[in-house]
Amino acid sequence: MASDGSPGCCSSEPCAEAPDCAAASPCPTDTTCLPSTCATSRCQTPSFLCRAHLSAGRLSPCYFAGGCNSPCLVGSCAWCEEGAFNSNEKETMQFLNDRLASYLERVRSLEENNAELECRIREQCEPDAPLVCPDYQRYFDTIEELQQKVVCLEVNLLREQLGDRLSVELDTAPTVDLNKVLDEMRCQYERVLANNRRDAEEWFAAQTEELNHQQMSSAEQLQGCQSEVLELKRTANTLEIELQAQQTLTESLECTVAETEAQYSTQLAQMQCLIDSVEHQLAEIRCDLERQNQEYQVLLDVRARLECEINTYRGLLESEDCR
Repeated sequence: MASDGSPGCCSSEPCAEAPDCAAASPCPTDTTCLPSTCATSRCQTPSFLCRAHLSAGRLSPCYFAGGCNSPCLVGSCAWCEEGAFNSNEKETMQFLNDRLASYLERVRSLEENNAELECRIREQCEPDAPLVCPDYQRYFDTIEELQQKVVCLEVNLLREQLGDRLSVELDTAPTVDLNKVLDEMRCQYERVLANNRRDAEEWFAAQTEELNHQQMSSAEQLQGCQSEVLELKRTANTLEIELQAQQTLTESLECTVAETEAQYSTQLAQMQCLIDSVEHQLAEIRCDLERQNQEYQVLLDVRARLECEINTYRGLLESEDCR
């Protein structure tokens, strides 16, 4: 009977208990111990999984309690606990298929959450990409940590669903070559792991190339903008110098206009005074002419009277002479 609480590779025991661990530091609860060889086990963090949703045919193997040398592939449903299946194999397979369907639904949900977190991380990284080259290592660590948690949640979910229900009994007939089965499962696991690692490396390479391309494009745009800013600054300086020259010329012309207006206003005042004096003299001359004309008319009247008197006297004298 394999219980869920038995010590196994997926437990959160300190990493120092494993022979191949590099440092004697406790493993986090989301770290799974994967078998590297049949004889020894080492505390290993799962490699970065592909960001695409895992298909049912490429599920990574999980390791149940009972020993690191007893892995089982969820994709092929090849369970190897402390013996083979019991006699009721069809019912057990039906039960496992039902549990596997619910498990796959849970895995899809976790993968959707993981993809959403990746999209959020990329959205947070993209605004800073045109200016500087950010450090994406912490985001990659966060993604890897979340995917490690997804793997451990998968394992723990299967443990909770099947750990207390499966009772594996020893069945000696037919004899199963465990070493061969283990070798096949190990090869299949290594192929899946290699494929996932290759997909992850390709994705990281594509993302890195895209970011580098964006950085180069942003650098070119920044250089073009800087050149345009310098050109605009030079144009602004030239226009400012021209504006200052025009302002100086305007001030000079305004001073000239003011001086001319002052000069002509003085001359105009003098001419106005002269005109007034001439008009006054003309008025006096008109008055004198009018007076002289009146005196002339008086003189003409006196002359006419005198002439009349002279003629009268001449007539009288002539008349006297004739007598």
